[in-house]
This record gives sequence, structure tokens and C-alpha cells, in this order.
Amino acid sequence: MTLKDQITEDMKTAMRAKDAPRLLTIRGLLAACKQREVDERIVLDDAAVIAIIDKLVKQRKDSITQFAAGNRPDLVEKETAELNVLEAYLPKRLSAEEIAAEVSKVIEEMAGAGPGGMGKVMGAVKSRLAGKADMALVSAAVKKALAP
Repeated sequence: MTLKDQITEDMKTAMRAKDAPRLLTIRGLLAACKQREVDERIVLDDAAVIAIIDKLVKQRKDSITQFAAGNRPDLVEKETAELNVLEAYLPKRLSAEEIAAEVSKVIEEMAGAGPGGMGKVMGAVKSRLAGKADMALVSAAVKKALAP
């Protein structure tokens, strides 16, 4: 069963349980998937669905930060609930140590790229760790590894 099929089944379960907040979040996720399929005329695989979920998770985290700064606990609670639903579909994330180890491997393979090679290293690491790690942590690890 693909990830998209699992999400569809979860939507049906949420409908039957009359779990409105969960249903709303899952429908939004499926709408984002469908929009990408229509725009690009493709059928999404699990990696593409995970990329969409990553994007939605990042949006929720940004919203939570903004709503907390604006003293809106009601909206923070709503966004946090949506974030929890979305994160359930993501694979287990790599730890900071595992990310650093992977970054070191890539730098070694690229013959010890220097601080100017940040873009090349990030491109290689991003393709390897897509969906497995938070890209903000990956970027920080690459900067730290390439620092003189």
C-alpha cells in the first residue's frame, strides 16, 4: 500500500469517526497532492508525497511561531494538532549525529569540498536525505563541516 493510499484510508476512518480536525488536515494534504499531480501531470510516488508533507509541516511550524508571537493560543493549538497529524506520515527522522556522519561521507566523496562548495554539498546531501531529515538541520551540519 502506498503512502497516498494509506492517507486516503485514514481520511475514510476520520470521516467514519467524525473526527473533524483530523479530517480537515488529511483533506488538505490530499488536495495538495492532487494539485501537484494535476499541475505536473504525474502520479506521485511515496518520496514526492513525503516532500509535500515536509512542506506542509514546515508551514505549520512557521505558523505556530507567528501565532505564538502574536499571542494567539487558539490558533497555536489548531496548528499544533494539524502538525501532529502530518508528522505521523513522515518516516523516522535522522538524529543530528547521523546527519553529521552523512554530511562527512558526502564531503569525503567530493574530495574535501571547501567553504565555497556549500551548494554542491547541499545538493548531494539533499538528494540522499530527502524525507529522512529536517533540511534546516542538514544545512547547519553542512555549514559546520565546511567551516574553515
